[in-house]
Amino acid sequence: MPDPTTRDRAARGEIEKLPSGSLRVRVYAGVDPVSRKRRYLMETVPAGPTAAQEAEAVRARLVSAVDHQRAGRHTPPGGGAPATATAARHRERRGGDLTVATIARLAGVSTATVSKVLNGRPGVAPQTRRQVETALREHRYRRPETPARAASIEVVFYGMLSNLAIQILHGVERVTSAHNLSVGFTDVLQQSSTVGSWAHDLLSRRPTGVVTVHLSAPTEQHALLAASAIPHVVLDPTGEPEHPVPSVGATDWNGALAATRHLLELGHRRIGVITGPPERLCARARLDGIRAAMDAEGVPLDERLVRAGHWFAFEDGLNHGRELLRLDHPPTAILCGNDLQALGVYEAARQSGRRIPDDLSVVGFDDITPTRWCGPAMTTVRQPFIEMGATAAKLVLAIAAGQPLGHERVELATTLIVRESTAPPR
Repeated sequence: MPDPTTRDRAARGEIEKLPSGSLRVRVYAGVDPVSRKRRYLMETVPAGPTAAQEAEAVRARLVSAVDHQRAGRHTPPGGGAPATATAARHRERRGGDLTVATIARLAGVSTATVSKVLNGRPGVAPQTRRQVETALREHRYRRPETPARAASIEVVFYGMLSNLAIQILHGVERVTSAHNLSVGFTDVLQQSSTVGSWAHDLLSRRPTGVVTVHLSAPTEQHALLAASAIPHVVLDPTGEPEHPVPSVGATDWNGALAATRHLLELGHRRIGVITGPPERLCARARLDGIRAAMDAEGVPLDERLVRAGHWFAFEDGLNHGRELLRLDHPPTAILCGNDLQALGVYEAARQSGRRIPDDLSVVGFDDITPTRWCGPAMTTVRQPFIEMGATAAKLVLAIAAGQPLGHERVELATTLIVRESTAPPR
């Protein structure tokens, strides 16, 4: 057979080698008439000297089962008594979804241990827990039954900035209150234990669903929630998750484009930029939007005026603002990754004796409440955090109800809010 390190697409069905050495066999079985989703028969062959031959035999058997199913025959491949509808469904379920016993065999543990991991219960050694989680992730296990869930949605933050978190929680609560659900929250950054432990804690509480904010959890955590049948949606993920998960965000690129065009229309050409951390998706999208607006105007962004923040923090704006304003030819305007950075630039301008907007125009991003109180009131790009929280909650409830999602990624519109911190350059 072909090298199993790549998927065998020459014959019907696919054979994929997993990191553990096991081989996963998958055969397309048509479209489910109810959910309209593609169905597959899948089985996993443990690693071993005869794994390749066994996987090929499994592939042939699954292909034959699909052919008989499509032909409307009720006699199992290879002869035998006619199969009942219940037996056929059971065979299909075992072909399409691994059992706890199979995962236990692959991980070399008992079924009770696998059950403890899936339910977030104690009594499992850390190394054994990681071993089980690896098997769940590699073999894409999904809990076949719908477990009893607590009447709550958990919101997990990584760095709970109060100005944003309150709006997001209000949005989630707006949806949950109509369904008699409560809202709980956790700040992973403030936990004394490791960041990865939050998923284990949630498994033990078994909420109706989970919304993670500004957090692209390790693949292990995404896979663990999925394996335990807990609906999960990411709000404004920091990076592209390796494990597929629905997400909600804002039109960062469009927002940055509009803010840059505003400064260009005022006459600014020497524009400084302070971004968020480069690994953040939203920071990259905003920087790309700025570049697109300036390229369209025929004024390429001067890379010497670009600074990357360690975090979306006041200190980023203060320190980088000082650097930019000390240049021999300082910028006449500064676009910031968020409002906190922009407030830091306000302080850098004050310390250097510059007035906003007479000597320097400043634009933020987010539209947190203090932007209306600072002097002068700040021009910024508004993100609809309440609506984003509500949308994430709706997606979670849709997944919990087994409803198909129209889109795996939802982006809500940003809005440029022009106030008194921007003016034509001198």
